[in-house]
Amino acid sequence: MRHAVAFLLALAAGPRPARAPRTLTVFAAASLEEAFTALGDSLERARPGLQVLFNFAGSQALALQIALGAPADVFASADDRWMSTMKDSGFVSGAPAVFAHNQLIVIVPAANPGGVMRLADLARPGVKLVLAADAVPVGRYARMVFAKLGRSRGFGADFPARVAANVVSNEENVKAVVVKVRLAEADAGVVYGSDVTRAVAADVRTIAIPPAANVIADYPIAVLAHAPDPDDARAFVALVRSRTGQRVLAASGFTPAVH
Repeated sequence: MRHAVAFLLALAAGPRPARAPRTLTVFAAASLEEAFTALGDSLERARPGLQVLFNFAGSQALALQIALGAPADVFASADDRWMSTMKDSGFVSGAPAVFAHNQLIVIVPAANPGGVMRLADLARPGVKLVLAADAVPVGRYARMVFAKLGRSRGFGADFPARVAANVVSNEENVKAVVVKVRLAEADAGVVYGSDVTRAVAADVRTIAIPPAANVIADYPIAVLAHAPDPDDARAFVALVRSRTGQRVLAASGFTPAVH
């Protein structure tokens, strides 16, 4: 009887109003594009009425946009430097959490016009090397790798300087480095391992960096202090750090940080 009454009351009240459409805006490092796009689609399916919008760029550019007042709910950086800057400036709510790791790799065009076969070749006169700018996390990491190699046997203390002399372009994000190498506008570039997707792998060759000289990049994520949609922002961060999110990141070439 009680169920029947409840049913009749529900009919009298009419259909429940649908939740108002809402938008979640995520500012994320360019290297996260494939993984985060998939996770955004997943969150939209789980939360009807939600549209997840992304702004993928270099972490330094994203931090500047946030500081200048760009509306955003979540910030995911490719290093601690820019996340700490945002946190110290009051733009971050709560404590940022590292959700993934990455490492660097050298890529050359499939035809290898510069004849770059090993890391030492990056310092050979005439080789055209493209990097991300030093303000971009992957650009700073690349220069750290060269400094380590300069202290390694077989490279020489002047290796970083000789490599720097071959840099023909400093890009604003890692995807721009990938594009220039794929188009053979450069003989080599330094990117994240996760950037060598199946599509990219068809156009490039890779040269591994020894673990002792490589850099482990930490990726932190946080809800922003003035997030227009803090509830959905927290849900996205939780998804990224969940088992599902970690599997998606692993499938995209990242090393999970949450176990």
